[in-house]
Amino acid sequence: MRKHFPNFFKKLGKALLILTLAFTLLVSSADAALAARSGGRMGGGSFRAPTRSYTSRPVARSGGYGYGGGMGFPFLLPFVGFGGFGSLFSILVFFAVINFLIQAFRNSGLGGDAENNAYAQPSFTIMKVQVGMSANARALQQELNQMALRADTGSASGRARVLQEATLALLRHPEYWTYGAAEAEVTNFASAEAKFNQYALGERSKFLSETLSNVDSQLRNDAQGGSLVTQDGSELQEYIVATLVVGTEGKLSLGQVNDSDSLRLALQTVGGIGSDRLQAVEILWTPQAIGDTLTQDDLLANYPNLRLV
Repeated sequence: MRKHFPNFFKKLGKALLILTLAFTLLVSSADAALAARSGGRMGGGSFRAPTRSYTSRPVARSGGYGYGGGMGFPFLLPFVGFGGFGSLFSILVFFAVINFLIQAFRNSGLGGDAENNAYAQPSFTIMKVQVGMSANARALQQELNQMALRADTGSASGRARVLQEATLALLRHPEYWTYGAAEAEVTNFASAEAKFNQYALGERSKFLSETLSNVDSQLRNDAQGGSLVTQDGSELQEYIVATLVVGTEGKLSLGQVNDSDSLRLALQTVGGIGSDRLQAVEILWTPQAIGDTLTQDDLLANYPNLRLV
């Protein structure tokens, strides 16, 4: 019986060693995956209907009289003397009916001033611009981190300033650009916020953890520094992706990004939106943690829309 104890303990020791190694590999793999997919986010805002009031322009009347719609009594003057009183009375009744139908048509919203109808249904544009950069953009990554820590995201002017600073930071470092993409969609007030949230949530879902965020002046900082290395000891540094999601009042368009010039134009377009038109903005970047980057496989899997610039 005693002879079996050494073999038993040997087998038990080997089993424990295997379990320990497996657990270590599992934890280290999870940590590496988490570090490689950290994300930062800043911005805020909400969609609001335009507060400007508009009045209908007065209807031009011929000679200062008439019934509106360009048809009035002076229009009937050439008919006087032709057909007598009965004919004149019939013509007056006829044009009174026409005037009534025109006014009813305008008041129904099916016709009338196209400009006033445009005010009643304002347009909004939801835009997304993405820049994929080489991991050499360490200074830019830190700049976005510092911007998030100090940004005023609780006011319209503060959010416009954050958008301008972020686009300027990207525009100042074109040497880091490797990929880019842009898209814009014009919608109405009822659908604008839902479309904006769809864009923003789609990007946030690519993060395994939001380690730094400043949205509507709510700051959360869970970022930890670190460095990823491969099994051979070399640094795993590949790409950084920055995304701008913008909702603005009015109609704007972004051309397709095919090169650095078209990417620059897209950044300038979104960066030039003023606080009076800016409804909401979210600036997202991944990885956020210092020393953390995306691999090429991660980039291709999560950002298939990006094009070489």
